[in-house]
Amino acid sequence: MTSQLNSYMKHLHQDLPAGIVVFLVALPLCLGVALASGAPLFSGIIAGLVGGILVSWASGSQLSVSGPAAGLTVIVFEAIETLGGFGGFLLSVVLAGGLQIILGYLKAGVIGAFFPASVIKGMLAAIGLILIIKQTPHATGYDTSFEGDESYMQESAESSFFELSEALEAITPGVTIVSAVALLILVIWDSGFIKQFKLLKLIPGPLLAVIWGVGFNALAVRFAPEMMIGEKHLVSLPELGSAANFINQLRLPDFSAFSNPKIYSVAVTIAIIASLETLLSIEAVDKLDPHKRVAPTNRELKAQGLGNMVSGLMGGLPITAVIVRSSANINAGGQTRIASFLHGVLLLVSVLFFARYLNMIPLACLAAILLQTGYKLAKPALFVEFYRKGWNQFAPFAITVVAILFTDLLLGIAIGMAAGFYFVLKANFHAAITLTQHGDHYLLRLHKDVSFLNKALLRKHLSAVTDDCELLIDGSKALFIDQDIIETIADFLLAAPDRGINVEIQGFSVSCDVSSSAH
Repeated sequence: MTSQLNSYMKHLHQDLPAGIVVFLVALPLCLGVALASGAPLFSGIIAGLVGGILVSWASGSQLSVSGPAAGLTVIVFEAIETLGGFGGFLLSVVLAGGLQIILGYLKAGVIGAFFPASVIKGMLAAIGLILIIKQTPHATGYDTSFEGDESYMQESAESSFFELSEALEAITPGVTIVSAVALLILVIWDSGFIKQFKLLKLIPGPLLAVIWGVGFNALAVRFAPEMMIGEKHLVSLPELGSAANFINQLRLPDFSAFSNPKIYSVAVTIAIIASLETLLSIEAVDKLDPHKRVAPTNRELKAQGLGNMVSGLMGGLPITAVIVRSSANINAGGQTRIASFLHGVLLLVSVLFFARYLNMIPLACLAAILLQTGYKLAKPALFVEFYRKGWNQFAPFAITVVAILFTDLLLGIAIGMAAGFYFVLKANFHAAITLTQHGDHYLLRLHKDVSFLNKALLRKHLSAVTDDCELLIDGSKALFIDQDIIETIADFLLAAPDRGINVEIQGFSVSCDVSSSAH
């Protein structure tokens, strides 16, 4: 416990600025996800609070940030309509949390380990590209949809690409200047030049970007009204003013809805999809973690379950570990769970007392922060790296990226997984049996496990063996040889004498009428 406390204190100078950055990124996303879900805006803030203040301590991950996820937006939107109200939906969130805790105790967290690295990196790259596509309208001041986290939600890919091209044509000068300069600040602050100065390194670039945006708009209001940023392009928060008003905003689930069977099917859907998103995000965060720490996945499921139960009881949206906020945390230099916890505390303090001032922040500043995060996740070097690794790695990576861009996060990952498994099976299929020739001597080697799936390959190799030759079939490296494979070899042994082929078998035995003639 003391060593943990020492670790938290040691990294406090990195975690505090990172927590502020995550808070600045999470704030509009919490509101945007709530708006897209057809839920009260405040429910998104509650989910963010619970994700930061509670889940950050219950979770085993030091860098993961939890909150309302855009990947669940369509499900939430449809569930509220299906269940006939928000109260019934909240009850299904509480039940989903209970199911996640059960999944944690059943050790279902191991599922995340079965996702190939190429698919996870593909997911990160796709999220990076989506961030760039979805944040460009905010960066240019185009009147676009509010929601835009890590999925297209009810929008189609086509409409998002159309929106992107429209955004580049309909540029608002003030907004574009703010985002362009903010992006420039972020790039300069991320360069090696700034990192030479210890004092400057302590100031987070995203914080400077926000200060620049607020300052520019304040000056524009006074001296250049035509460059002023309109209210619809600023952060928009309800002004509460006191803890009592905050408590009045909380909503309890409708417990009378227990008799509605649809509550349970919605709960199961939320539990499964939220768990999958969480496990994928945790897997991705572990890959991005500079210290390469590995989060315990079963503990993560229990933590998310607890978070969803509390969020549902308070009137909040469902929670998952979210990669956009988590990667923003890592990019800002977050080292421990203090950064995520602080973002939750700041969300609480800000909605209670500082909504007036937060509403002065241009969305263009936040768009610039997310554009930089998007670039880091999908930089061209990553595509080149996977291309150099060979087709077996590049194809699942590229398929995952394209599938997520043109469908949504979960369906895209499913397509990527299918591609990943296909290439793994294909690689193993060809590596299972090899045939080499030296003059009239042939060596047929069975590697690793040889199953019935390799029967066609075995027949192909055996038919390539010419008449009047020596053939050695070596199975000493194979841990398992399927009965179908042994029967195929036995059939070949029966026909071999007629073709003048002398066969020797090593490492396994074949039972057939003529196998005694084989050494």
